[in-house]
Amino acid sequence: MKTRLLLTAAFVICAWNAASSQDWETYYEKSNFLETPRYAETIEYCKRLAAASPWAEFRSFGTSPQGRDLPLLILSADGAFTPADARKTGKAIVLIQSGIHSGEIDGKDASLMLARDILITKRHVKLLENAIVLVVPIFNVDGHERFGPYNRINQNGPKEMGWRVTAQNFNLNRDYLKADAPEMRAMLSLFTDWLPDFYVDCHVTDGMDFQYDVTYAMEVYPNIDPEVARWIQRQYLPPMISSVEASGHLIAPYIWPREYNDISKGFISSAADPRFSTGYGATQNRPTLLIETHMLKPYKTRVSATYHILLATLEIVNRQAELLRTVVREADERVEKLPDSKTPYLPLSFRPTRASVDWTFRGLKTRTIESDITGSSLTTFSTEPEVTTVPYFAGSDVVDSVRVPRYYIIPQEWSEVIEVLHAHGLRMRRLVRPVELKARISHLSDARWQERPYEGHHPVRVKNEESAEDRMFPAGSVVVPVGQRAGKIAVHLLEPQGPDSFVRWGFFDSIFEQKEYAEAYVMESIAREMLERDPQLREEFTTRVASDSAFAKSPWARINFFYQRSPYWDDSIGLYPVARVDGEIDQSLLR
Repeated sequence: MKTRLLLTAAFVICAWNAASSQDWETYYEKSNFLETPRYAETIEYCKRLAAASPWAEFRSFGTSPQGRDLPLLILSADGAFTPADARKTGKAIVLIQSGIHSGEIDGKDASLMLARDILITKRHVKLLENAIVLVVPIFNVDGHERFGPYNRINQNGPKEMGWRVTAQNFNLNRDYLKADAPEMRAMLSLFTDWLPDFYVDCHVTDGMDFQYDVTYAMEVYPNIDPEVARWIQRQYLPPMISSVEASGHLIAPYIWPREYNDISKGFISSAADPRFSTGYGATQNRPTLLIETHMLKPYKTRVSATYHILLATLEIVNRQAELLRTVVREADERVEKLPDSKTPYLPLSFRPTRASVDWTFRGLKTRTIESDITGSSLTTFSTEPEVTTVPYFAGSDVVDSVRVPRYYIIPQEWSEVIEVLHAHGLRMRRLVRPVELKARISHLSDARWQERPYEGHHPVRVKNEESAEDRMFPAGSVVVPVGQRAGKIAVHLLEPQGPDSFVRWGFFDSIFEQKEYAEAYVMESIAREMLERDPQLREEFTTRVASDSAFAKSPWARINFFYQRSPYWDDSIGLYPVARVDGEIDQSLLR
């Protein structure tokens, strides 16, 4: 009721005419829809909005490596500009994020216009009746200021734009779990503090050409709570798609071809790992919309498509606010109870489904040529529309899942890991004195690192063998309860086989390093004694020499063969230091 009175009063107080509205044209509109503003101009416009309206506040939510503030514009008809005040309103909180890839900047110009149309012209003032809107117009602010006309070779406008990655060369949309970048740490803090009910991430595609202006992706696979998926499929997607189509834009799911040079083989849409915004949102039990406008469409068309998706989203959230908040709250509660459930398992990795449905694809006629540039066949696109029916593989099958423990226990010396968990808002406690507990332990072996670096790391794949043992945990050990709202984040990070686990990203690489070695002249006599005592060992060694030429030619490998089997060997190599505890821990032992 209070909000409706405020909204009604606003119409009386602010009787805007066409002339005054022109004063609020964005830089993008003034450029005849061809250009996007620089960082300083974007900040200035946000500050103008906040100064002109009691329903807006502008602030920074962090600082980039180059010292730029990360901008946040908060829209609330109740003046609820803090997370605590926002929660008191009972309204749904929507976070709209643009410029995670700052060359793909359509969302910035669309969200600034939408904010203006809510706060100033009042065309869409009702969007604040049941929602509070957080607008991050530029996430990758340093990349945004690496400004130029040649930053997106595949993209049709704006005239100049920012760069894909940060000043530290991180792709922020691969950083959600490992959280290397200061910008991502700030975003995770913002996310945790405000805990949005709906998350939007605005992008522009690369890839193939087709008729669609804009595509979208949302997680509705086994990586998200099934009730949240049901809300997305039933309550959100149908009206959003209808609304965008009614605005004149052609929209489709975000897809990729099974075989790029043969679209008759069909298209795939599958679960995203939690390194991505949509995968992270799913792991946080939040509907997360990925907007991907089509790179080759004119900039005006793309910004308009983004605007209408954002508009439709806020209209739906306002209608569905109470149900949406209930759905995500109950999903959070199910995670809190996961260790005590009848099926305490969490899917970790997925593959595209092998089942398909027929789908009408609005593409363009293609031609395959043999390229003397690439030395291979190349698919080129015409401007002539072509409508075909193709198989659509829209789904994911679970490849790997894990039994969820009640607690993870991390030795306190692994401070970098603990800091990342803290950045995700996970609640942790420490042992006040030593305690012996039954635990599940992982022994990791056959580590194989990716040769080329990826996002500042050399990802590693390992074999994981698990065993149970009684283990003594020292005072100061960090205890991470899985039964908490963000517990799935802990599982994805701390289970070694997770696609974005600490182990996979190399946070625990040092456990695979052999630090002590045997001198050959010392090991020679020990090796002979071992061979004399153990005929089975003699046979194993002889067979290895005969069958493995690299081993046979390496004096170090031959000596190390015996050292590894001697009492001097370091049994902690490959021993994963994080333990899983399925039973209860006496709470008096924790602080």
